[in-house]
Amino acid sequence: MAKIVLMDFYADWCGPCRMQAPIFEDLAKEFGEKAEFRKVNVDKQGDLAAEKGIFFVPTLILEKDGVELKKWTGVTSKEELSRAINEALK
Repeated sequence: MAKIVLMDFYADWCGPCRMQAPIFEDLAKEFGEKAEFRKVNVDKQGDLAAEKGIFFVPTLILEKDGVELKKWTGVTSKEELSRAINEALK
């Protein structure tokens, strides 16, 4: 089975990141074991943020088997993220 991962790159001081957080948490509950959800604090995990080319927060990256499928910058709707995760699960 393919490994689907949604990463949320955020910072504690970021207002839009606080708006994105409940959307991300809802998706994690909704998809459960079907996908992995990772929160990445860019201030604490700067190396990973640099490796993934993160320049703005929030940024969300959807990967399938380690390959980036989609990247969003800014607050992204639950519907848009859900649609992309469902597509990746097919």
